[in-house]
Order: sequence, then structure tokens, then C-alpha cells
Amino acid sequence: MPPEVLRANAELSTLRSNLRRTLFVVVGFGCLIALVSNGPRTAIGFFLTPLSNANHWGRDVFAFALALQNLLWGAGQPFAGMIADRFGAVPVLCAGAFMYALGLGFMAYSTSAAMLDLSAGGLIGFGLAGCSFMIVLAAFGKIVPPQWRSLAFGGATAASSFGQFLFSPLAVLLMDQFGWQQALLIFAVSVLAVLPFSFALATPRSEVARQAAPLSLRRAIGEAFAHRSYLLVVLGFFTCGFQIAFITIHLPAYLADRGLSAEVGGWTLGVIGLFNIVGSLAAGWLGDRMPKRYLLSFIYLVRAVAILAFIWFPITPVTCILFGATMGLMWLSTVRPTNGIIAVIFGTQWLATLAGFAFFSHQVGGFLGVWLGGIVFDRTGSYDAVWWLAIVLGVLSAIVNLPIVEKPVPRLAAAPA
Repeated sequence: MPPEVLRANAELSTLRSNLRRTLFVVVGFGCLIALVSNGPRTAIGFFLTPLSNANHWGRDVFAFALALQNLLWGAGQPFAGMIADRFGAVPVLCAGAFMYALGLGFMAYSTSAAMLDLSAGGLIGFGLAGCSFMIVLAAFGKIVPPQWRSLAFGGATAASSFGQFLFSPLAVLLMDQFGWQQALLIFAVSVLAVLPFSFALATPRSEVARQAAPLSLRRAIGEAFAHRSYLLVVLGFFTCGFQIAFITIHLPAYLADRGLSAEVGGWTLGVIGLFNIVGSLAAGWLGDRMPKRYLLSFIYLVRAVAILAFIWFPITPVTCILFGATMGLMWLSTVRPTNGIIAVIFGTQWLATLAGFAFFSHQVGGFLGVWLGGIVFDRTGSYDAVWWLAIVLGVLSAIVNLPIVEKPVPRLAAAPA
């Protein structure tokens, strides 16, 4: 073989090795961001009882603040996505992490409903819009090659779930050892780890500008909201937020009302996070091998059945763990096919923006799930009505996702390969 061919092969091998090493760093640090940002948020429900008791509040006060957090997170997500699509993920992640940490710190010393709304609601809500795994997924969409994208999406979602598995029992442990205020401050410090991690997801400004040229933001948004399948995706994602937010915030108190210890609640949410690692990776794998709309429909239907079985049978530590395992497999597994459908239909240029609008629907559902949970319990002394509503929404979303058409819009279908 001629020497110049050998040199070319060696250079190609080196290039591939460097690319794999770079992708490992990008995906690795992106997964760490997803883990750190999602962990404290999923454990906030454990602070409902001690914070409410300390300030002599009903559950509706804490529930409204957390409902506001979900709503503002969703409202801020499209704008965070727009900034990330134009200027890269790093400034958005850093600003979001700083606001998130500040919110946790102020939450520890909230003595009025207004202060709790500002800290747990406003600061954490907008902070999550900037540093949640949604921004990480959009960054992966721009940096990671298409053949690795599905695995990267699944990995980030799985890492986010591991954050729930890690931080839920950790919250119980820290509260027992140091008290609930110190536990919140420790969580605040942990969130600041996002700052150094974020630089691994830097996108060169020239690359961002190049990607932004073909389609304007206004046209991209107009195109999406005129597309029937996008509206169906957005509508179905509402249910995901309703179910997840209600369970995350109210499940510990629901179990405590039935005489189970805080540890059972912690391990139930932890098991949800652990099994969602499997569910997220499986959804990423299946999303490349079957229609994503069928996958979404199946996920929502299984959730509805799992909730029905949970409230139908006696509540014991065993049934709690079984419920956590089943829901965990379906928990964030909706994210990968939802983002995947958006990417298939519209491409990745404005993925963070369009996924952000879908996520706003998710968070409106989360707002209602958390808020209604608090209101219904304070007025009836039971969460039963909200559990049944979660079941009905699950069945409706399973139906809504079936008519989705997973085909690129004409401008992408007509583009040369």
C-alpha cells in the first residue's frame, strides 16, 4: 500500500478517535448537568410538611408556589431555547443555574407565602428553564452527529432520572442529619456545579449563525403552530406534566397520610428515578425502530393503568415500590419521542425553541397537577379526585397521539440530501 494512503488512513483513524473522545466529553458533561439540575427539583416535595408546619401553612400555600414554579419554568423555556438557539447553550445554562441556586437558598428562609412564591416559584422556575435537561437535549441536537443523537438524548434523560434516584433519598438523609433548611442550602451549592460543566456544551458562534440562516424564528414558530401533528404533540405533553408534577410533589404527603414513613416516600421516588434510567434508554432505542407516536400512546396508557392499580389496591411499602418501578419506566420516556417527532418534522435548527413551546404545555399541566392537588386535599381531605383526573388524562393522551404524522415538512423533504 502506498505511503500516502497509509498516512491518510492514519489521519482518518486519529480524526475518528478525537471525535469519539470529544463526543464522550460533551455527552458526559451534558448528562452531569441533567443529573444535577433535575435532582433537587424532584426532591422538593419532601419539604412540603416541615416548611408548612414551621410557618403554620396549609398545603395549598406550598402547592401554589410549586405550581407557579412549573408554570414559570414552562413559560421561560421557549425564551431560553431562543437564546440558546442563537447564542449557544453556555450563557443560558450558567444564568439558569445561578437563579436556581439562589431560589433554593431563599426558599430555606421563606417565612411568608410571597417569599416562597418568589423563591420556590419564580427563581427556581426561571432557573430550571435555563439549566434543565431540555437545553442539554437541544445542545446535543446541534453538536452530536445524527447517528449518535438518539443515544445521547436517551443518556441525558436517563441521567436526569438518576438525579431523582440520588436526590430523593438524599433529601430525607440530609433533613434527618442537618434539618430541612440546611438540606436546601446543600442542594443550592450542588446546583452551582452546572457552571463549570456547561462549557463542554459550547457551540461556536459561527456555527450558531450558520444554522440560524435558513429559516427565521418567526417563520419557524408560525410553521409549527400551523402543523396539526405538532399541536397534537403539544396537547399530549400536557398530560405528562400533570401526572409527573402531581406525583413528585404530593406523593410523599399522600403516603404519610396513610401511615407510611418518609423513607418509603423517598425510596418510591428514588425507584421512579432508577427505573426511568431504563425507560429513557429504552425509549431512545425504540424511537429509532418504531413509530414514535405509537410509543407515546403506549407510555400514556400504561401510566393510566399503573395509577389505577396503585389507588385501587391497598397502599403498602411493596405496592409503593412496584408503582415506582412501573411509573419509572414511563416517567421521562416521553421526552425522547416527543423531541424526536419535533426534530423529524421540523429539523434541529430551532429545536430548543419548538421543544420549549411543547414543554410549556407540559408545565401548564404540571401547574394544574400541583395546584389542584393542594386545593383538592385542603377542601376534601383526599387526593382521590386528582388521581382519577390523572387516569382520564392518560387515556385521552394515548388517543391523541395516534393521528400524528411523522414526516418532514415540505421544505425539508424537498431539500437535497
